[in-house]
Amino acid sequence: MREAVVLVHGIWMNGLEFWRLRRALERAGYDCHVFKYHVWGKPLTETAVRLHEFAESIDAQVVHFVAHSLGGIVLLHLFDQFPFTKKGRIVLLASPVNGSVVARRLNHTVLTRWMLGQSMGQGLDGNAPSWNGWREIGTIAGSLPLGVGLLVGGLDVPHDGTVTVEETLLDRATDGIILPVSHMGILFSTEVAQQVVIFLRAGKFDEATVTPIPDSGMA
Repeated sequence: MREAVVLVHGIWMNGLEFWRLRRALERAGYDCHVFKYHVWGKPLTETAVRLHEFAESIDAQVVHFVAHSLGGIVLLHLFDQFPFTKKGRIVLLASPVNGSVVARRLNHTVLTRWMLGQSMGQGLDGNAPSWNGWREIGTIAGSLPLGVGLLVGGLDVPHDGTVTVEETLLDRATDGIILPVSHMGILFSTEVAQQVVIFLRAGKFDEATVTPIPDSGMA
């Protein structure tokens, strides 16, 4: 059975940063497809429409999703709008599903507000769609505090430098773990790649050597 993985990047990215994770997924036997978008001009709800069309066009019986940062919120909109019928699992990498303190701070300043484009509305403002358990979903958060958050007033610990662990907590998630990686480093970590493959295969992370995220009741 053919299995594909759709990689959904974060804000200000273009998908090239997935190169190492993509290579690990391809070695594990998955066909990888990168969905590209930007946050200027179209709201996240419309980006989700494009993602739906993209995913539906993939010739595979099973279609998984792996999303980084804002890409995870795009996925929440996708499943909120469409009854995606193909089987598959989802992994969110440092996705601020409960909103972003860093984004709210940037949004308060005229000089930096433009950087956020359409990402705030029903997204980084904390009003993303709820997750209703459509399929198995795992979250990986980082705890290495290196990132833009240090430049805009700091963040509550634990955090990955850009997103706090609390901001990643997803109610009704199947599983969740914390790894000692930064917000961008999560894309280049061998351990993260291994955990992604484990979850896509089994629907559960290997928690023997990592920190599980407690049941939060959030998002």
